[in-house]
Amino acid sequence: MTATITSRDRSVAWIDGVNPVTRILIALALSVPLFVTLDAVSAATAVVLELLCVPLTGLTYATVLRRMIPVAVFAPVAALSMLLYAQPGGTVYGTFLFATVSDDSIALSGAVLVRVLALGLPTILLFGRADPTELADALAQVAKLPARFVLGVLAGARTVGLFVDDWRTMTLARRARGLGDRGALRRFLSMAFVLLVFAVRRGTTLATAMEARGFGAPAERTWARPSRLHPRDGAALFGAVALMAAALTAAVTTGAFRFVGG
Repeated sequence: MTATITSRDRSVAWIDGVNPVTRILIALALSVPLFVTLDAVSAATAVVLELLCVPLTGLTYATVLRRMIPVAVFAPVAALSMLLYAQPGGTVYGTFLFATVSDDSIALSGAVLVRVLALGLPTILLFGRADPTELADALAQVAKLPARFVLGVLAGARTVGLFVDDWRTMTLARRARGLGDRGALRRFLSMAFVLLVFAVRRGTTLATAMEARGFGAPAERTWARPSRLHPRDGAALFGAVALMAAALTAAVTTGAFRFVGG
């Protein structure tokens, strides 16, 4: 699904001055430490602090909540599996085959629910307004990734919106012909196959065009827009580390810290 950017979203935000490579490092700094502990306090603290940073991203809270819907749908599924199949402990409230609901499984279920939200939120905040071209420039010039790989990824990212438009056009065409009201599963499979054919044809044409224009040449490539690191990048990365340190400190202070595997 393509994100709809409002006029308010187009205004310059503080995060726009942070290099895309730094944003990737920030996303790792806000996500990896959450895999160390399995508790609700650290994840909930991280979510609250990250929500306080929404004004820096140029997104509205309504936009963030709307984009969090897929994550919010997946989080209860992960929590349910932990509720039923986690190692039982404390009072056991019920068992069925391999499923056991106990005090520990309930606590772990709540922790997983909040942690999934905490893992999904940074990606939305950091890359909700990201320009694929700027990201490609940063990956090639700052991260020093191979230019051929970066340009291929950029070309693929640019075609995602075309696939969405193709799907919408096919849906409208089938409805106009009276084929879009019944057989939802069959309709989905047939449209998915047609979209796959479109993707293969478009990818082949795009690869040929890029090769003809010298994108696959082994020579050193120049870039029209320079991508560099600035003091703001250091401030943003430091803020992310401080945010996660505060979240882990809150878990340790309250006694909720639970080392994974411990």
